[in-house]
Amino acid sequence: MDNKNKKEINRREFLKVLGAGTVVTAAALHGCRPRNNSANGNMANKQTGEMTYRVNPTTGDKVSLLGYGCMRLPTIANSSARDSQDEIDQEMVNRQVDYALAHGVNYFDTSPAYCRGLSEHAMGIAFSRHPRDKYFIATKLSNFSPDTWNRESSLAMYRNSLKELQTDYLDYMLLHGIGMGGMEALKGRYLDNGMLDFLVAEREAGRIRNLGFSYHGDIEVFDYLLSRHDEIKWDFVQIQLNYVDWKHAKEVNTRNTDAEYLYGELSKRGIPTIIMEPLLGGRLANVPNHIVSRLKQRRPTDSVASWAFRFAGSPEGVLTVLSGMTYMEHLQENLATYSPLEPLTDDEKVFLEETAQLMLKYPTIPCNDCKYCMPCPYGIDIPSILIHYNKCVNQGNIPAGKQDENYRKARRAFLVGYDRSVPKLRQASHCIGCNQCAHHCPQNIDIPSELHRIDRFVEQLKIES
Repeated sequence: MDNKNKKEINRREFLKVLGAGTVVTAAALHGCRPRNNSANGNMANKQTGEMTYRVNPTTGDKVSLLGYGCMRLPTIANSSARDSQDEIDQEMVNRQVDYALAHGVNYFDTSPAYCRGLSEHAMGIAFSRHPRDKYFIATKLSNFSPDTWNRESSLAMYRNSLKELQTDYLDYMLLHGIGMGGMEALKGRYLDNGMLDFLVAEREAGRIRNLGFSYHGDIEVFDYLLSRHDEIKWDFVQIQLNYVDWKHAKEVNTRNTDAEYLYGELSKRGIPTIIMEPLLGGRLANVPNHIVSRLKQRRPTDSVASWAFRFAGSPEGVLTVLSGMTYMEHLQENLATYSPLEPLTDDEKVFLEETAQLMLKYPTIPCNDCKYCMPCPYGIDIPSILIHYNKCVNQGNIPAGKQDENYRKARRAFLVGYDRSVPKLRQASHCIGCNQCAHHCPQNIDIPSELHRIDRFVEQLKIES
């Protein structure tokens, strides 16, 4: 029996535990730490204990391989500003920026859309306390809403970013979320209103030092923008890359594109790559228990997350790997992985590919907790519902039939955890299928269908007491 058939049989056997009448969407885990001097010379020298750097061939910027993602800033309630309405803890943001800079991190990635629109302001305050030449600021034109597609609104967003960040130039400027909404959205957001031409002109004027885009979704848009590289001369492109998506993104969703292709197209053109979502919204740090055992057996002292960071940073064309770090311990752990980075060996790459294939057998929902689907007009906490479901899949708490000896324990774990994770008024039972959320999902998840499926499963568990 070949490996493909074994995989399909194992997958079908796992799906049986969901019981009759429960439909499962086949999905895999997705996801956002190198060291040897590269052949093309874009890896700077370093000493043991020091940050690994890559050199941007366009500007000569010496960029830390660990990039600081500013989507999950800490709050005064000791939570993430991405996940709560609490006030950002500016003192802690300042401390973490200070610590990052002191330990070699110099690339910071933010957006007008992050932390309920407050990330740029908080980062501007933290940056203002340091010399401007000690850090690189990356931000985005996040004009997702059609209300901001007109030239005046897009210009206002760009100029406000400069104001909030307390700077008169941007080191790295991105067209945000290219591919979401397909070619129609690209034309509306950047082409028909002349904003792409404007940003190119701003680069020529020196107010933007590097111009690029972040890619989600429709490959037609990615290929179109690369086809214009000789004209526009992209300085960098940001993509999602991890050891599952490297070869298996299309197995998760036929509209996704394998990271191997994306990175290969950029590499052929000599365009530096920036990596986002190296942990797939945290899912590659919260893998099934038997995967944890597999990784720990290979490198007992390394964290599960470090495998994903090492994979993301090992390709020589990667300029920096972004990690959203809410807590100081996140920053310290990632610094340990990148100071310096130990690149994956060929044998370890094979090991991670085998690990990815094992993870593909688990019918998780490919939610990266990006929260682009929020807010729901009916108050549903979409990410928390999907994340709880995925957690239970990974922990083996998707109950099988009542005859299973683990049934009662798994049933209780799922139901009690669901009520603790998601308030009743924000649970899946309140979804009316308006489909507003699905249009904003970078992973192309049919969110209403998944919510209805999970709700049917919950009701089934409640009946089967």
